[in-house]
Amino acid sequence: MRKLNQSAELIGRRAERRRIDDLVAATRTGHGGALVIRGEAGIGKSALLAHAGRAAADGQVMTATGSEFETELPYAALHQLCVPLLDGLHKLPEPQREAMEVALGLADGRPDPLRIGLATLNLLVTGARDQPLVCLIDDAQWLDDASTRALAFVARRIGVEQVAVLFAVRSPAPVAGLDELPSLPVSGLTDADARALLSASSHVALDPQVRDRIVAEARGNPLALLELPKAGGFIATATLPVPSRIERGYQNRLTGLADEPLMLLTIASADPTGNASLLWSAAQRLGLDVAAATGAVSATGLVDFATRIRFCHPLARSAVYRAAPADRLRTAHRALADVTDPVNDPDRRAWHRAQSCVGPDDDVAAELERCAATATSRGGVQAVAAFLERAAALTLDPGTRIERTLKAAQANLDAGHVDVAADLLAVLSGLGLDVGQRARADRISGGLAFVRHDARLASTSMLRAARSLAAVDSAQARDCLIDTAEVSLTVGCASSVLPAILAEADQIAPAGREPDVLDALSALAERGHRDAAPLMRRVLEGAGEPLWVRRPSLAIMISSELWDADAYALIATSLLAAGRRSGAPLLLRGGLAQAAQHAILTGDIDAAITATAEEEAVADATGQPPLAYHRLQLAAIRGRPADADEVRRASAAAPVAGQLRANVSWAAAVLFNGLADYPAALRAARCATSSDDLFLTGMALPELVEAAVRCGEADEASEALHRLAQRAEGSRTPTGLGVHAYARGLVTGQEADFAEAVEQLQHSILLTYRARAHLLYGEWLRREGRRRDARRELRTAHSLFSERGIEGFARRASTELAATGENARRRTEHDFAHLTMQELYIARHVATGATSQEVATRLFLSRRTVDAHLRNIYRKLGISSRRQLRDLPIVQTHEDPRHT
Repeated sequence: MRKLNQSAELIGRRAERRRIDDLVAATRTGHGGALVIRGEAGIGKSALLAHAGRAAADGQVMTATGSEFETELPYAALHQLCVPLLDGLHKLPEPQREAMEVALGLADGRPDPLRIGLATLNLLVTGARDQPLVCLIDDAQWLDDASTRALAFVARRIGVEQVAVLFAVRSPAPVAGLDELPSLPVSGLTDADARALLSASSHVALDPQVRDRIVAEARGNPLALLELPKAGGFIATATLPVPSRIERGYQNRLTGLADEPLMLLTIASADPTGNASLLWSAAQRLGLDVAAATGAVSATGLVDFATRIRFCHPLARSAVYRAAPADRLRTAHRALADVTDPVNDPDRRAWHRAQSCVGPDDDVAAELERCAATATSRGGVQAVAAFLERAAALTLDPGTRIERTLKAAQANLDAGHVDVAADLLAVLSGLGLDVGQRARADRISGGLAFVRHDARLASTSMLRAARSLAAVDSAQARDCLIDTAEVSLTVGCASSVLPAILAEADQIAPAGREPDVLDALSALAERGHRDAAPLMRRVLEGAGEPLWVRRPSLAIMISSELWDADAYALIATSLLAAGRRSGAPLLLRGGLAQAAQHAILTGDIDAAITATAEEEAVADATGQPPLAYHRLQLAAIRGRPADADEVRRASAAAPVAGQLRANVSWAAAVLFNGLADYPAALRAARCATSSDDLFLTGMALPELVEAAVRCGEADEASEALHRLAQRAEGSRTPTGLGVHAYARGLVTGQEADFAEAVEQLQHSILLTYRARAHLLYGEWLRREGRRRDARRELRTAHSLFSERGIEGFARRASTELAATGENARRRTEHDFAHLTMQELYIARHVATGATSQEVATRLFLSRRTVDAHLRNIYRKLGISSRRQLRDLPIVQTHEDPRHT
């Protein structure tokens, strides 16, 4: 009967089957891929997955199924999928093997999501070495988040492997990470196909009126067409959505079953793993007559009892579970908890115990809290949130319940469950919290408000937390205020929040402490850059450790306000090293972004490109969009037509205010000054400096001075120069003094200012500003009619810009040289403009001796994919070997000897 249904359910699916057949067939020629089959419940997604399995019968087929009752357990679905390949774990590189063992609960430790994704990829690729491998994942909307990230990571990287991954997702549920993959929408059958399906599946001739009623009721849903005839042709609750009516049809099959078969079915529905041994052990523990109960259940057609327990359809499992009364569910979960191994599967055992509770149970709550700690170490933020929330609900002692509720609220905030976190805080509002607990609640509330971009509410909550803490621990209170300052800077609302933070900090000043970042910011706000600079530098360097160790965002801001290029270099290097050591994706991406930004400022454009490519690889591996700021700055400084288009698009899409707007405007001002489009540069620079944001305003002021001078806005240029002077003269760094000098020269027209800029910037590691000093000096000399002197400066500027790939400013220097009667020399080297960022990364690292496997590990690709990229690189560059690649200028980096 099931074979008949599988065949019948594919009526009217020719196009869908053809696309699946093509994907599976491609694996036999070494071309893999992914496909997300989307549609409502019962529309035939599972039947199409089954068809894919039959199409891949000459290879290997592995399956996994998401469960709505198991979405919180990290890597549960990945474990299902990879069990057949675990014998190949020893073939993985040791870091990947160890990460995979942690993810699957085979070893203790904190998982590295990136290594787990790469380990999963290499495990599948290794398994497909001898014959193609097809992975079928049903009900993917219910996969746990950790498994979804790992499988989406794999799906994006199997283009040159003998591996295909097919997901079935119930619409309209969005699934982060899967939504960007190729999609196959599955819609309802036509009336003609619906009637053909009814004819093929029904054992009796249907009355035409009944048949037409069924077709109308089913609305083209194949599973409804198969199930509705079993309910007499229609279901009384016809106003229910089709999936609900199908579930009701499955529940109707339970009618007449005795208690023991019903209990066996309930146990099976409560255990999403499909572990037959677990089911039989639980049934025996309850004293069921297993043989008799199994026979009765099998007669319903709902479950297939084999080495793995399988329901006829995922909706059947949920239908059975939802139909069970509460006492039967609790009994089933209790039996499953009793037979689940507490050593190898403690999380699932604790969850079953929690579901078996009638009321509060401190013992179960404590076990859930212990599992939450384990889930934290395994990176399962969803599980942490779920365990702590349930633990709080089961806790009897009021004080302990408050503590667990606070932890649950924080965990849900960390997991992105903003509404759940807010609900838990609402529960706390009616309880008697002590001062410390109230402060924690306010800090969580502030975090929620920041996530919701409500700066006013966020600052109010965080400031209230600081006031509460001030009465018991002034050091913690100031730490809370520093948290607020850092988060406000990160989300781009510092200018609106900082005054209130500093006002509160004045009231919280514990005796005998070292000056902190709040003192430095307060001095800056009250006395300006000249007077505040010594204290800002002292705080940046720190008494025990540099500020950037704990507060990188604030450290970057202060180093920028000081125009301290050397400090920024140390921060960027430190952040990248910390990100690599930790393996935490967010830290690594932040470190790579800062490394790229630093490379942009020092003029090492190739290094900036490769850091950007790696950040994009990490972002893709974690299913996140790449960071934007450094990418826009890279596009702006390169100044190519495609880069200009990217900056223009970002500028058009940016919000009207805030840090994102200021960042985009700063990039646009740099771009348009490089292209000599001064009116556009002036508009962008005005926007970038209008809110006087920390960090961004200081960096954008030189662009405003230059654009305003070129547009004849003398008063505006003088006012911007005055603001820049305060920062530069306070910093006393070569970079700050040099940039101020050339900006001053633009306003005053004095040669001494340009000469001073060139001299000062010779001592700066920031090549882009050094080259611009030569360019501006050369332009001034040409306008003064001193062509020979102008050529010297313009040649230097053109050489610095063109050798580094800073094309916009290089063209500007070339135009100026032509006006002196001299043509700029063209570089005679290979053109790498046709390489993508990822290809340039691969080319540079392979050329310097890295193996394909080493590059694959860094970019989270398979070795075969890297080799495929290399073939494209060779073709684009007109070469054929690694040796030839090593001889090209692509391997040259532009390390400045002053940068230590």
